[in-house]
Amino acid sequence: MMTNIRKNLCKYPGGTIIIGKWQNKKYHLLKELGSGANGVVYLAKESSRHVALKMSMDSYSITSEVNVLKALAKVQGYALGPFLYEMDDWDVGSKKIHFYVMEYINGPDLLSFVSQKGRVWAGIMVLQLLDILERLHKQGWIFGDLKPENLIVTGPTPHIRCIDVGGTTMNGRAVKEFTEFYDRGYWELGSRKADIQYDLFSTAMLIINLYYPKRFVKKEGGIKQLQRMISLKDDLIHLEPILNKALHGEYQSALAMKSELLAYLSDSPVRSKQRQSPMQTRQLGKKKKRGSFLETMAVILVTLSLYAFYIYSRVF
Repeated sequence: MMTNIRKNLCKYPGGTIIIGKWQNKKYHLLKELGSGANGVVYLAKESSRHVALKMSMDSYSITSEVNVLKALAKVQGYALGPFLYEMDDWDVGSKKIHFYVMEYINGPDLLSFVSQKGRVWAGIMVLQLLDILERLHKQGWIFGDLKPENLIVTGPTPHIRCIDVGGTTMNGRAVKEFTEFYDRGYWELGSRKADIQYDLFSTAMLIINLYYPKRFVKKEGGIKQLQRMISLKDDLIHLEPILNKALHGEYQSALAMKSELLAYLSDSPVRSKQRQSPMQTRQLGKKKKRGSFLETMAVILVTLSLYAFYIYSRVF
């Protein structure tokens, strides 16, 4: 209740003008982009540029998120999160609102992008995400609130950017923010301790979400319901060994999960079939016709080509 009250104190209509107390810069709020447990994010205009502005009544949460953005900026060659511009306060009546200003990243969220472009893009987007998580984890941070809404795809070469670091937590601490569907605690498959396995569990749930865009509610704890939902989608059946390892917390790094996913995408459907259990083979037996074989090969080739182009564009 207290969180909602604090968040509502930061609700302002488009057209509101904010003047920073210390930097004396003027920001015109255009519209609300989203809100979370710790504040509200707006699209704003400062001089001739558009920016994202997050405000909160909680100075600690604002300072913490600013520190995360500064840490992400130290990862050379990769823009893991928005660029931080400045931090300031706004005195409005008897209230003091804390805010920071960052780069506005424009584009569809991950789920919308895959829906628009086709699931052939799902593989490359997840590979990119695992690249980001590997670098984030090496800096000692866990993303925490990993979900499609927090992942924006920008271009012209499509690549993922993280837009909300409100849930990003130092490794070993308690997760600050989470969304139930992607939370291993919700599914009774682990704690809410911020660790590498927490992010990789969320990544597995994100992959499942790409094939169940409306998500689904928990009807029972544990792994059974998730395995059942995986078994209903042919593409997820192929990924079941990788998803199961992530859901059970068996990967020690994002790089390890990425390597297995890349190997799967590089592999032929024939060898993939050889690795399946007898039950999986029976489930797929009548579906592996020549048409689906050629379609699968086309998806693999396109996905690997797109990922290679992404790596090339980041290097050169």
